[in-house]
Amino acid sequence: MTAINSDTATVVYTVSGMSCGHCEKAISGELSALPGVTAVEADAKTGQVSVTATAPLDDEAVRGAVDEAGYELTGRA
Repeated sequence: MTAINSDTATVVYTVSGMSCGHCEKAISGELSALPGVTAVEADAKTGQVSVTATAPLDDEAVRGAVDEAGYELTGRA
């Protein structure tokens, strides 16, 4: 799912391995460091991560950040 307004775009990704708030914070921290990212919302219960950015997101950069946090990006929701 991608939501777009005039300034930002939000993409929802599916991530496997999240089970708690610590997981959510680890993923959010890595994704927040990507250029243009303005907001990240990770939900361990659903396995979904919403990333809002001021420019189009590079899926491979997102995958790398999720991997760095110790989890697996399984696709877009």
